[in-house]
Order: sequence, then structure tokens, then C-alpha cells
Amino acid sequence: MPMIDADGCLINVAVEGRQSGPTLMLSNSLGCTLKMWEPQMKALGQVFRVIRYDRRGHGKSGVPPGPYSMERFGRDVLAILDDLNIDKVHWCGLSMGGMVGQWLAANAPERFDRIVLANTACYYPDPTNWLNRIKAVKEGGLAAVADTVIAGWLTADFREREPQITANMKAMLLASPVAGYIACCEALSTLDQRELLPKIKSPTLVIAGRHDMATPISAGEMIRSRIPGASLTILDAAHISNVEQPHAFTEALVGFLTQR
Repeated sequence: MPMIDADGCLINVAVEGRQSGPTLMLSNSLGCTLKMWEPQMKALGQVFRVIRYDRRGHGKSGVPPGPYSMERFGRDVLAILDDLNIDKVHWCGLSMGGMVGQWLAANAPERFDRIVLANTACYYPDPTNWLNRIKAVKEGGLAAVADTVIAGWLTADFREREPQITANMKAMLLASPVAGYIACCEALSTLDQRELLPKIKSPTLVIAGRHDMATPISAGEMIRSRIPGASLTILDAAHISNVEQPHAFTEALVGFLTQR
């Protein structure tokens, strides 16, 4: 896995799948590493060259001091593409990855073909929840919020049915660098990308989870309504829908990216 320098921050990148044909870039949720996409990798690798990466502050990437911003995250992505000599990719981002995708699609449209924005939002009218989470993590580490976060990521039914997957997701969260997690939460506390959405001209699919309390269907519908020609697919899942409904997510993703 190459480490790519993005403005002094080393970003951990994985390039897998086909060596030719279209390229798909995947972007993770807050508190997740590139391993969150494992349920999709076998199927995606048969169709695409796939780029995964750890956002700054996460996984094996660097944790430079904040503040972070959606623009900073977006420019990290462009640095990865430049380093790999890739002109244009499809994009699929979940949660925070979807927020970065909104910035990229509006500000670097020539680099992106089709866009998938999953379980995400464009705007938080009230920063209180993020400020409370920042306070809790500063005082008690990620263990202080882990159970609450996992309850939002996956439905109770899934957690009971798939205890090992749930444990793996919780371990991924707990392994996140605290400073990087807090800096990302600070960026989310001021999120407002509503004015960017009408600028997005790429074909766009929005995916929402029927049981997602973190970024509910209404948040997905707001995004869909503001991006010209965008469509909305709803999955029977909570926030991390690619893990809870891996087959349905993969089918929706591949179907959208390969349609003519």
C-alpha cells in the first residue's frame, strides 16, 4: 500500500482490482479505515480498478494537527489521483466520504464521472451533538462514545445476528487516533455544503438507510433534491449500509456505475 504525500500528510492508499478499465475511488465514514469496504471488494475488483484510502487522522494515514475541513480532505483526494496519474474516477463515499464527495464533485468536476453519496448529509443546522461528542472523546477517549456510535452504525437486529462483524467494526472505531477523530468532528460541526449541490453536474446516486438516525432519509432527500438529475435509493439498514446490507449496496453501486 503506497503512502502518498498530501501537503505534508502521508495518506495510506490501496489500489486493487482490474489493471485497466474504469477506476472507482471509495471514501470511508468517520471512525473507519479502508477496511470498511471489504464486503464490496471482491465484486468491485472484477469490474473496476479500485482505490481505497485512509482519510487523514484515520487508520495508517498521518494525523497532522487540525483544523481539518472538507476542502482539505478533498485536496488530499486530488493529491492521491495526481500521484497515481489518474485523470478521472467514479466516486463512492459513505457518510463523511459522501461529504468529501460533494466538495469534489462541485469543485473538481473534471476529475469525477459518476458520483455515489451514501448515508450522508450536506448540512448540520445544530453543532451541539458534535460538540458533545468532542467533549466526551477528549475526556474519555473513543471508548466513551463507542457503544453509542455502534448503535447508530448498525441496527439492533444486525448487531444481534452478526456479533463478530459488529465487534470488528467497534474495534476499528476504537483504534482510531483520538486527535484525528476529534479534528474530523470539529470539521463536521460546521458542515454546510448546501450551496455546492446545485453545482454538481455528474450523474449522482444518493443512498439512504431506512433506519439511519445519523443521516436520515430526509438528509438524503435534501441532497437528491438539490443536485440536478440525482436519484435516491433506500436500503433496509442503519448508517453503515454497505456493511449491514452488503449485497443490496453492491448491487445498487455497480448497477448505477455501469449503466449506459
